[in-house]
Amino acid sequence: MAFILKERFLTREWFKNYLLIVAGSFIMAAGYVFFITPYKIVPGGVYGISIVIHYLTEGFLGFFPDGIPVGLMGLVLNIPLTIIGIKILGPRFGIKTILGFFLTSGFIDLQTYLWGNKPLVADDPLISAIFGAVLIGFGLGLIFRSRATSGGSDIIAMIISKYTGMSLGQLLIYIDSVIVIIGLVAFRDWKIPLYSWLVIFITGKVIDAVLIGANYDKSLFIVSVEYSEIREKIIGDLNRSGTLLHGTGLYEEKDVPVLFTTVNRRELVMLENFIKEIDENAFVTVFDAKEVMGQGFKSLKEL
Repeated sequence: MAFILKERFLTREWFKNYLLIVAGSFIMAAGYVFFITPYKIVPGGVYGISIVIHYLTEGFLGFFPDGIPVGLMGLVLNIPLTIIGIKILGPRFGIKTILGFFLTSGFIDLQTYLWGNKPLVADDPLISAIFGAVLIGFGLGLIFRSRATSGGSDIIAMIISKYTGMSLGQLLIYIDSVIVIIGLVAFRDWKIPLYSWLVIFITGKVIDAVLIGANYDKSLFIVSVEYSEIREKIIGDLNRSGTLLHGTGLYEEKDVPVLFTTVNRRELVMLENFIKEIDENAFVTVFDAKEVMGQGFKSLKEL
């Protein structure tokens, strides 16, 4: 089954997605060049392997005295992986994915050529790991928003998942961890895997924030005999909507009205105080709403 979503050429959506790929690739490359590569941090993926190879080949090749460039090595690894992925998995990797890793590799080597191999923040690998992870995560998030994939270790994980049935998320963690261990063996420094796992963790969180958005919306399930008054509060004062569900109590097996609604953080406090005033015996469950789309929140047209 093909996963490629076709877009009309030169439409607004087309320009938006390709602009996201260019911007994401540039930002991701900056994370590696200014923060990650100079400290030999190995944050998994193709570019993690490329960093290891870059330092291991330093002084061995006359035409690359400083080692094989990270971007070039990433490209050399990504191209065959993508070809293998297409043969085994089918056409899941569109032109945007290919463009993404070509641009990222190019930007990494271009920025390295202009800046050099020195860290932006000298003698502080921890700060560099944090800010490098933020840039890499932000750049990857933009690429993912364009409906492209990052290639590399993602393709390896998809292939293994096809034949083993293992979770794709678990496989990515295993593959990245193996690459981190390779960095430990290559550089023989225990600080490197610690910084690398920190980068992997922060990168994942930033990607989620870019894709889902950093919001403070909360969803509630409210069980109360005063549901009618609470309903009026939600609709009239908070100008929110919701759903009235009909449940059955486990203990007495009686019909129980359940209100479901989503509000922001400020409205949550107002609603909780109101419920406390009119029904102290109400049962309220509050949980984070990771992404809310629809009336009063983010429009589906923004996706």
